[in-house]
Order: sequence, then C-alpha cells, then structure tokens
Amino acid sequence: MRWVLILFCVSMTANVAFAAADPHWLMVPAALAGWYLADLASGAIHMYMDYRPCRPGNGLNELYFYEGSRVSDDYQAKFRAAMARIGPIERLVFDFKNHHPRPHALGRRPLGRQINSTILFGTLPFSLLLNVAWALLPLPGWFVTGAVVLLIGGTFAQYFHGTLHRDDNPRFVEAMRRVGLLMTPAAHEKHHATLQRDFSTNCGWSNPLLNRLFATLRRRGKLPDHGLEPS
Repeated sequence: MRWVLILFCVSMTANVAFAAADPHWLMVPAALAGWYLADLASGAIHMYMDYRPCRPGNGLNELYFYEGSRVSDDYQAKFRAAMARIGPIERLVFDFKNHHPRPHALGRRPLGRQINSTILFGTLPFSLLLNVAWALLPLPGWFVTGAVVLLIGGTFAQYFHGTLHRDDNPRFVEAMRRVGLLMTPAAHEKHHATLQRDFSTNCGWSNPLLNRLFATLRRRGKLPDHGLEPS
C-alpha cells in the first residue's frame, strides 16, 4: 500500500501542475462542480454500501450483534478471523453497516483504513487516466482543476464521513464546515434517523437529488431493508 500511496501522490502532483500551467477563470466554477460531484459520489456509494447484503458465512453477523466488550480478546479474535476471510470492499461494506448502531466506530478508524480502498480501487486509476488524457489530448486547465477537486473529495469522502462521528477534529474541518464545504453532524443526523435519506457525507449539496433517486428505487422494490444488517 505504501507504493500505491506514493504513486497516487506523484500522479496527483502531476495533475495539479497540469492545471496550474493553464490558469483560467473557469477554474472556480469547475472546482465547485468537482466538489459537488465528489459529494454526489459519496452519497451514491453510501447508499449502495448501506443496502448491499454482506455474504453470509464469514462471521460478520457475530461481530455486528456481539453483546460483550469490543475490546475483549474474544471479540478481537473473531474480528481478525472475519476480516481475513473477506476482501477490502466487503470490509468497507461492513464498516458502513456497523457504524449505524455505533456511529462513533467510524470516527475511530485510522486514516489508512478509511481511504486506502478508495485510492486503490477508485481515485488512483482515475488520476492515472487523467495523466494519460492530459498527455494525449489538449485538456484545458479548468477541466483538470475540476477533476483534481473531484479526486480530492472522493479520496477523503470516508474520512470526512468519520469526522461527522468524532468530537475532536482538525481546525480545517471546522473551517470548511463554517463556509459550507463540509456538512455538519446535525445535518448528517437526518440520515441516521431513518437510513432512507441524506446519504451524501461531504457537503450534502447532492442530497436533494439522491433523495429522489432513493425514493424511486424503493418504489421499484430495490434497496430492501434486509441489506442493512449482516445475516
């Protein structure tokens, strides 16, 4: 994973350099559009992860419904055994479900666990594709700026989600909340009240659109409630 992170940083640095080489006033609306799309992606993925069923037979239900102490040797042994049987995507799915009855569990996750899977399967391939596209096509700097902001928002979406379930956050998080670039815990609580609305976890700008999408899917029999918990 170390080399994946190094490659991602190099690729992103190149993209920032590409954008800086062609400044334009459209960079500002492009950056806002990129932030909106990152929020939209965070909500769409959140909706999918919440309602995607976990594969049975891996011990995830034992972890989810465990009644004893979660720092006990017994729980930790069960946790390690279950995590060894599933891949990174399924771990992420379990994290989404597990944090519903235990919201602060996500906030306690280390940064690497929150963003590594996103980088490996999502933002690194997209960033490398942007490198190649810039080399082969005359992409304008404003377009690259929007793409870079989308990549940043996408990479840290689960981290931003975790800050909504943690009391002690860096100052930049609080500053971004004050100007509306990140949503507040009170706004996110609307999601936890029903698990049927406000899935976006970056700034929440895309929640009106995703709420309509969720309502449409539910009317068509999609996203059944049994997917919310491991079976």
